[in-house]
Amino acid sequence: MRKATIRRKTAETEISVAIVLDGKGEGRIDTTIPFLDHMLNLFARHGFIDLEVRGRGDTAVDDHHLVEDLGICLGQAVRKALGERKGIGRYGSALVPMDESLCRVAMDLSGRPCLVWTADLGAIRIGEFDPSLLREFFKSFSDHSGITLHVNLIYGTNSHHMAEAIFKGFARAFREAVAIDERIEGVLSTKGSLEV
Repeated sequence: MRKATIRRKTAETEISVAIVLDGKGEGRIDTTIPFLDHMLNLFARHGFIDLEVRGRGDTAVDDHHLVEDLGICLGQAVRKALGERKGIGRYGSALVPMDESLCRVAMDLSGRPCLVWTADLGAIRIGEFDPSLLREFFKSFSDHSGITLHVNLIYGTNSHHMAEAIFKGFARAFREAVAIDERIEGVLSTKGSLEV
């Protein structure tokens, strides 16, 4: 079973992440940031992964440190769970609508981190959540998972719907990329490796 657990404790945050890549879509998320909890539950459900996340941080300052460190931990957990990446499809993409919003997400589990982010969610808070932190989350995730990730929000007017389209697209593209293909022997690379 492809799974991993990561724990991180700093002066600013304390986080634990447990992931099962071949799960049922069960999320048990408690980050103290309700909107991010909602988004991570979407990732678990639509990605068919089992995900348990616990996070605490210096949110009295703001949510930045906790959101960034959650991206780090999720990325590390994914990287660890993928192991040598043998037999995976490697690439995934999804075009996902959420009411009036539409987002395209594509990824390559190449071992080379890269985030391309073309998503303007505006400056208005979603509840208490600052939407500009989503880019920070995905940058940390990409850097620490070794995944090339393209997030293209094509259009939308409601920032909550736009964020949902991003996370659902991310989940569905991830599900496709991590899926095992029995035809693939070793890794899907002419180099013979998916690590830098």
